Amino acid sequence: MNEIIKAPKGVPEYVAPDSAEFLAVRAGLSTPAINAGYGYIELPMYEDTALYVRGVGASTDVVSKEMFTFTDRGERSISLRPEGTAGVMRSVIENGLDRGQLPIKLWYAGAFFRAERPQAGRYRQLQQVGIEAIGSEDPALDAEVIALADEGYRSLGLTQYTLKLTSLGCSTCRPPYREKLQSFLTGLELDEPTRQRALLNPLRVLDDKRDEVQAQLADAPLQVNFLCVDCQNHYDAVRHFLVLQGVNWEEAPRMVRGLDYYTRTTFEFDHPLLGSQSGIGGGGRYDGLMAELGGQSLSGIGFGLGTDRTLLACRAEGLNVADMSRVDVFLISLGAAAKDFAVSLSSRLRAAGVRVDLSWGDRGLKGSMKAADKSGARFTVVIGDSDLESDTLNIKHMADGTTTATTTHDLVATLQRLSKEN
Repeated sequence: MNEIIKAPKGVPEYVAPDSAEFLAVRAGLSTPAINAGYGYIELPMYEDTALYVRGVGASTDVVSKEMFTFTDRGERSISLRPEGTAGVMRSVIENGLDRGQLPIKLWYAGAFFRAERPQAGRYRQLQQVGIEAIGSEDPALDAEVIALADEGYRSLGLTQYTLKLTSLGCSTCRPPYREKLQSFLTGLELDEPTRQRALLNPLRVLDDKRDEVQAQLADAPLQVNFLCVDCQNHYDAVRHFLVLQGVNWEEAPRMVRGLDYYTRTTFEFDHPLLGSQSGIGGGGRYDGLMAELGGQSLSGIGFGLGTDRTLLACRAEGLNVADMSRVDVFLISLGAAAKDFAVSLSSRLRAAGVRVDLSWGDRGLKGSMKAADKSGARFTVVIGDSDLESDTLNIKHMADGTTTATTTHDLVATLQRLSKEN
């Protein structure tokens, strides 16, 4: 016997019927953006490696440690996409979307790839829903992006997450703050790799999870305390608009996102029931990213919400986010004429918007009823040749065993009505 081939390590699979939960989470996270006028963009699974080096930052763990990078047949360096924003910006520039009406509002969903050590909630293939709003510095737009993420989580029934918020300043107030932070870090007892990281991007040190490093950072200067007047006014306005939309948050002055392009408004959603992998989504503003990638100097803000982790959060809170049934109606045919009728009926019901499956393989009534139970169907119709002759059919309500009588002529309309009512 040949050895069974298994899925790659660190790649979660969603198999029916549990996959219904995954689809429900993805729909819940994306629907608020669709309702707010964001158009869909389908991104390539891989890009030129230089896009992420320039756009995400060479000092980030994402670029330096976590990307799946390879050389293609044309000797070009290619990387599987580790995140979505840089790819969206490249597409906006390449397709000239920045020459049209602003802001550009886009959403996307799909798999992203990071070469990490797999554990619960941390995968090498991770699923995200993201949005980008490009071409406006309006703080109300920042608040809209955050509120859409919050709405997505709330629509799924989540209540135990926390929104963490801060500002990372701009090109005016970041450089002097960077000098203050580097000066502070110089006096700490850091290993050589961490010192080198501090020289390249001192903010990365604030994100160091080691206890011995965090203990030395208690008195570190924080960007939010050194904002210029424009950044302070922008941050105040963002919080004002969040209040108007009923969004609650916690100030997180030490928060550092894992990507270098973030400026000003920066946020993260945290769910404490997920342990060490508690971040279920986040994002921020990236005012210099488009220019860095060769486009106009347009600002932007967006988020990436983890579909996998949001699903884990829903399960941790005991939420039922999806109808686990595959179909509304299960048809059982007993006899050749009955099977012809069931096959024809299934097409008519599906055309009417009713989910339908049939008993396949000419199995008996007992086996067919087991299949009906497993399908999760709310209604089952047993069709025998004699039923067609008498023109009397009974629709069984699987929840309580009661039946509704109908005729072959009225069967489609009756099932359609029952499916909508229950």
